[in-house]
Amino acid sequence: MMAGEELITRRLEAGDFHKGYMGLLAQLTVAGDVTEEAFKARVEEMAARAPDYHTVVIEDSAASRVVATATLLIERKILRNCGKCGHVEDVVVDKDVRGKHLGQKLINELIRIAQEQGCYKVILDCADYNTSFYEKSGFVKKEIQMVKYF
Repeated sequence: MMAGEELITRRLEAGDFHKGYMGLLAQLTVAGDVTEEAFKARVEEMAARAPDYHTVVIEDSAASRVVATATLLIERKILRNCGKCGHVEDVVVDKDVRGKHLGQKLINELIRIAQEQGCYKVILDCADYNTSFYEKSGFVKKEIQMVKYF
């Protein structure tokens, strides 16, 4: 942690729009041109879906800036005795603060939430070059991912 940083891990809030959240997501993929109104509506929708939807952020409160985020979606299944499966999505750490183990902190928090919610497993998709990062949290390669975009 750099001098002056006060890092807080918490849930995503509507005010994060002004704390650089969309710019952070843009470091991961195409974030789109989301208005503040649309952002707030989506955050409210996601909050209403708790406990099956968890977006966690790390905020540098000294700078009033969100520097990392990740999401856990909990799928309610019929198989495995009506079990639950956690899906990790949208993991990104701001390029200016990478190397400080913030991504690891986020992943470990999502794993904790998944266990707390009774998930029998947590899965995620990642680029090949990121596999060693996730292996540090106990993930193992299994099968392949396929996708169809519309």
